[in-house]
Amino acid sequence: MLASVLSLAFVLPVQASDPLLIAAASDLRYALEDIVGVYRQANPAADIEVIYGSSGKMTTQIVNGAPYDVFFSADIAFPRLLEERGLTATEPAVYAIGRLVLWSNAIDASNLTLTDLADDRVDRIAIAQPAHAPYGMRAREALMAAGVWAAVQGKLVFGENIAQTAQMAQSGAADVGIIALSLALFPGLASHGHHLIDDSLHAPLTQGFVVTRHGATKPGAFAFADFMRSEQAHEIMTQYGFGLPPSHLGAQ
Repeated sequence: MLASVLSLAFVLPVQASDPLLIAAASDLRYALEDIVGVYRQANPAADIEVIYGSSGKMTTQIVNGAPYDVFFSADIAFPRLLEERGLTATEPAVYAIGRLVLWSNAIDASNLTLTDLADDRVDRIAIAQPAHAPYGMRAREALMAAGVWAAVQGKLVFGENIAQTAQMAQSGAADVGIIALSLALFPGLASHGHHLIDDSLHAPLTQGFVVTRHGATKPGAFAFADFMRSEQAHEIMTQYGFGLPPSHLGAQ
């Protein structure tokens, strides 16, 4: 994986007795695994567990007392909501810009467009649940902007998060999935083509993170947050198709 070929620029002091629980949007599943791998090489004592899911549901969990120390959301609006409620130890910071793609295990998606989804050859279209998953919200916006939302509503099947949405398309439960570019570039899916959806058709997938109030007393939470701003982390993120904030520092 990418993590094994990256050099280590520095070592951060993290105590083995200071376990870190990270909540992360599921579009980060593969990129963050590599980043955590690099971090662990530099910090062998680090005890890190990552839970993946939909950003909206994880926000609700944090509001209800879930003991996450760092939260990586697919939409910075959720960390900002937590900040407004006094549940963060840092200001929300942008760490990446996500992108949407059309992906299929059965059709050459590289030749598909959003308007093609209304065709009879496409029976089922997987998107993440717009009620709580940012990628689902943006998929709905793109379909509406393309003028096909009404035509495809009867074909839609919903994943609880974007990783489950990708699994639905990969398994054949859906003919086409509107999924994260970061997942389409993972070797397990990259053998099939994809079509990059014009990002002018939806609001930006501006992804943000915070150290939570629960993580406020854990040096490891702040250390990992700093590592996400490093060139090593940026290199991995760009390999998985994420855009970086203009400053490359994540402060917005």
